[in-house]
Amino acid sequence: MRAFSGIKPSGELHLGSYFGAIRQWVEFQKNGEMICCIVDYHAITVPQKPDELRARTRMLIATYLAAGIDPIKNMIFIQSHVQGHTELGWIFNCLIRMSELERMTQYKDKAIVKGENVSVGFFDYPALMAADILLYDTDIVPVGHDQVQHVELACDVANRFNKTYGETFKIPKAVIQKVGARVMSLDNPTEKMSKEHKNTVMLMDEADVIRKKVSRAMTDSLGTITYSKDRPGISNLIEIFHHATGREIPEIVASYAGKGYKEFKADLAEALITMLAPIQTKTKDYLDHPAKLDEILRDGAHRASVMAKAKLALIKDKVGFLA
Repeated sequence: MRAFSGIKPSGELHLGSYFGAIRQWVEFQKNGEMICCIVDYHAITVPQKPDELRARTRMLIATYLAAGIDPIKNMIFIQSHVQGHTELGWIFNCLIRMSELERMTQYKDKAIVKGENVSVGFFDYPALMAADILLYDTDIVPVGHDQVQHVELACDVANRFNKTYGETFKIPKAVIQKVGARVMSLDNPTEKMSKEHKNTVMLMDEADVIRKKVSRAMTDSLGTITYSKDRPGISNLIEIFHHATGREIPEIVASYAGKGYKEFKADLAEALITMLAPIQTKTKDYLDHPAKLDEILRDGAHRASVMAKAKLALIKDKVGFLA
């Protein structure tokens, strides 16, 4: 089984990124192959400062490795280092309908609801995302709920291409983690965790910062540790506790019977600090050895390019391009 997943180097990684994506990849690699792509083309659909983009890209690679992604068993590379992504993205531009892109939630939220004058790239990036996924004969795509729509579009364009030009693409499947796939904000538990939220715990936050952010997490006025859809604040924290420690949710709830939020939050903060400490240490070590990172990226880009070039040659031939 082969899985593809990518993260934009457009900001610091936080708990939602780790629980909802990276840790799923680490688990998957035990029985399958991960294609881990830093999707820097997607990052520039909104303005980026070049030096910051380069620094965040390196940080992301270092975090992948520190979290346990094996660069020998899997492919770790930067999207812009493999030419086939944009080539296939253009071919898909000629198959995907405007109406399909107009239905994409991210576009509607930004362009329609907020009234922003978005770039063509922002409107069109689902076509490039479909190319990212389909270029490598991907079997599964580990995603959060907000990205399922994009995987569905990739399936639609794959089926359309297969019907038009003959069997060419595998039809991938979106895989969502049952608990914690969508980690919610500590500021507002009805919204997905985001780097824009003030109290979001970043993977490289220092211990005192984590304690402060968790202590400010929104709960409610009931004061009891109960897991329920009717209590999104405390339930979100319980899910985060579950992912930080591996303890089951009923066990966590039972262990805090008769206890209050202050003790629970203090323990949650320490659990996060303990979980993140080795990742932070390894990330800093990788960043201190840039030559090692470059070697890993060159190897990953080479392996991905070989695979992508072969697939693209088949695609171009079926479309009718002269070799």
